[in-house]
Amino acid sequence: MRIMITGVKGRLGGRLAALLAPHHTILGVDLPELDLADPASVSTLVEQAPETIIHCAAWTDVDGCARDPGHALRVNAYGTKHVALACQRLGAALLFVSTNEVFDGQSRVPYREYDAANPINPYGYSKWVAEQIVRELVPQHYIVRTSWLIAHGGHNFVHAILNRAQQGEVLRVVINEIAAPTYNDDLAEAIVRLLVSGHYGTYHLVNAGYVSRWGLARFILDHAGYTGVPIEPIVLAQYPRPSRPPEFSALENSAAALLGITLRPWQEAMLDFLAKEGLLVS
Repeated sequence: MRIMITGVKGRLGGRLAALLAPHHTILGVDLPELDLADPASVSTLVEQAPETIIHCAAWTDVDGCARDPGHALRVNAYGTKHVALACQRLGAALLFVSTNEVFDGQSRVPYREYDAANPINPYGYSKWVAEQIVRELVPQHYIVRTSWLIAHGGHNFVHAILNRAQQGEVLRVVINEIAAPTYNDDLAEAIVRLLVSGHYGTYHLVNAGYVSRWGLARFILDHAGYTGVPIEPIVLAQYPRPSRPPEFSALENSAAALLGITLRPWQEAMLDFLAKEGLLVS
């Protein structure tokens, strides 16, 4: 199968390309040749005639989206429209990577795939608009929501916490923002299995369980040799930032589990990540 991956230079796109390349023809595109905000740029995807497009490319700077919501819509929502229209012309399937931030965080139980979305920040809104566009324009689609992605080869929450601990900084981490940390490699493997299944629809693919930002930071420090480093728990209101995240945005994998596609608990995934990064002490 000819599979195009947008955002192939990113951590998820790159991992998907590596997993799929042995069995498929991979067409990877990214900046600067692909500008999602430019319809003409995206229309060139048609010339490569992919049978499936995995759309990972997005503006994922959540605070940046809050500062410039118009640009967030242009890239994340209407950029996705341009990709969806390319799929229409080709009769190709589309897999779109979305986010837990399409939900408002008011639930106290994990969100299922068809619970009502109600984004409370511009990033979440731009991805929710993109979801609607995909549903309207491409019958053969997968929408995959995930959260708190942690990948090798880049700076992420794990590295941020450990760097601050190593520098002796005072750690203050929010205790009322809760979701599922998701290991990039586990997500990529689950997406590959979903593509093979041919079962279109909306899916939540996250590592099992959920935790607060504070709890995740404590877990990281305890297993990387920093058990004695204290973390002051704070609430979101004490950590001002341009974007307001949903407080509780844990996702339940209901749909993919029916296909036998599940991800291991987040604790196991984070231990694996730490071990592969050479950071695991205990």
